[in-house]
Amino acid sequence: MAAVSSTVDDSARFRSLYEHAPCGYLSLRPTGAITRVNRTFLDWTGYSADELLDGRRFQDLLPIGDRIYYETHFAPLLTMQGEIREIAVDVRSADGRKRPVLVNMTLRPEEPGGSAAVLVCVFPAPDRREYERELLHARRRARESEGRARRLAETLQSSFIPPALPPVPGLEVGDAYRPAGAGDEVGGDFYDLFEVSPDRWGLVLGDVCGKGVEAAVVTSLARYTVRAVATEAESPADVLRRLNSSLLDHGTERFCTALYAGIERGPDGGPFLTVALGGHPAPLLATPDGKVRPIGRPGDLLGVFDEVDVSDASVELRSGDAVLFFTDGVTEARRDQEELLGEERLADLLSGVRTLRAAEITGRIVNAVLDFQQCVPRDDTALVALKVP
Repeated sequence: MAAVSSTVDDSARFRSLYEHAPCGYLSLRPTGAITRVNRTFLDWTGYSADELLDGRRFQDLLPIGDRIYYETHFAPLLTMQGEIREIAVDVRSADGRKRPVLVNMTLRPEEPGGSAAVLVCVFPAPDRREYERELLHARRRARESEGRARRLAETLQSSFIPPALPPVPGLEVGDAYRPAGAGDEVGGDFYDLFEVSPDRWGLVLGDVCGKGVEAAVVTSLARYTVRAVATEAESPADVLRRLNSSLLDHGTERFCTALYAGIERGPDGGPFLTVALGGHPAPLLATPDGKVRPIGRPGDLLGVFDEVDVSDASVELRSGDAVLFFTDGVTEARRDQEELLGEERLADLLSGVRTLRAAEITGRIVNAVLDFQQCVPRDDTALVALKVP
């Protein structure tokens, strides 16, 4: 009798453990029909045992989206693998509310004298599902923020790069700009070409240190300062000195390199170019005989020193001459992290442009720079070309 009593007590304990386990237990037929369910699951969902054991299928407790997913993914995986674990779904309770849960399922093969069964363990997962939803929201907000940042970068950058350069009497003009990477960050390259007075033109091209909004502020300041002082400055070098003072007065920690070229009619009637360099690469002059040489004398960075050493260098352009102005994104283009394009390769590219128009020159150079970097530019690239027809 004692042995029988002990067996009964164990059975009662196991029954209580099943009914009041800290997770929901269900037994299903392979079709999904519920054959057994514990009290914990009933208490969570508000159903009675009769409601669920009267032919109700487990998938019928799922919202339509999860039900389709169950029938097209869960059930086939369960058949192939024999189990599935930590599947996140919603279970619709008796009052219609959806409760997030994690589901583990094990397929118990058919045994002699019995049929196959699916054993289901259900864990409530409100915190996890909320975390997943918040993660999705955060990703969506990040994508939206990235999109806004890209549009802002494009808008700001377009203010530094003229939509079209104006015509200059006696010269062909061409330009090209390619931002670094995906173009989603404001770069520091800028250029401008404008009329200073009748028969006098100014060309500025520069590169502000760094990227982002702070660099954009300095870039805008540099471009419009040059336009403002060009009409009063005594020479291109004087323009850069005034730009240097403006950058220092602004109190920014950003410096820049820049060149300014004054364009006017020379003694022989051809274009006369005077160039001043403020820490910027010298423009290259290509002549019809294929020779290439730099124009200008090296000068100091702008926005660093109270007094800068900058000077003018002049040249009269003749028929067929072409001048290329560029930022360091051209010569410092890298291949395989080590090899630079360099001024020698750039000069070789420029030496064969005598039959090209100015716009074709900048297009050819920028394409060569992109090809050299396997079409992944690591720095902004800006070019302006002048050519005497």
